[in-house]
Amino acid sequence: MGLMLKIVSPEKVEFTGEVKSVLVPGTKGSFEILNDHAPIISSLQHGIVEYTTGSGKRQLAITGGFVEVQKNEVSLCVEVK
Repeated sequence: MGLMLKIVSPEKVEFTGEVKSVLVPGTKGSFEILNDHAPIISSLQHGIVEYTTGSGKRQLAITGGFVEVQKNEVSLCVEVK
């Protein structure tokens, strides 16, 4: 099984599904999350969340939020531009 991603904004669930990778704009710099990533909680700054699904790359502009990674599950709680 791959990486499961859930992106939630105050308005709605922006995305949920399996992805190959997630690139997030961390407050200390962008970083990529791949399968079997170590557990982490990080704040996010304004920028672009980029994630790769089976059908290609997708992007979401955010103004900030948080990311949590645990056991190949990535949860993003974000403010969308």
